[in-house]
Amino acid sequence: MVDRGDAKEGGEDSAILIPFQDARRRHLEMPVTFDRRELDQILRIYGRMVAAGEWRDYAIDHLSDRAVFSVFRRTSEVPLFQIAKMPKLARRQGAFAVIAAGGVILKRGHELARVLGVFDRTLKLAEA
Repeated sequence: MVDRGDAKEGGEDSAILIPFQDARRRHLEMPVTFDRRELDQILRIYGRMVAAGEWRDYAIDHLSDRAVFSVFRRTSEVPLFQIAKMPKLARRQGAFAVIAAGGVILKRGHELARVLGVFDRTLKLAEA
């Protein structure tokens, strides 16, 4: 990675080289995001659940290690479910997970469509 700056000597541009490790670290700090295809799948489920009256609001968070789509019954509550994309787990359990309100992982996998299959069954929030 090369950064051109003002030269202090001679009036010419000088090149400042950034070590590869620093450039790589900057690249890793980029937030994880959902791509268009993934958002389309998630929003299709979200629309179906809104039409059924189960969900009313959502939030999307793009963090350095994960992207999270949270769904709410009411805006002022904690999320009912979170659909998370965690690329670091892609080779192990799978990059995608559906997490319930209490933090319990309902389903995890490599393919988003299969993970979202957990919403095909009607899930109800059990109150104690």
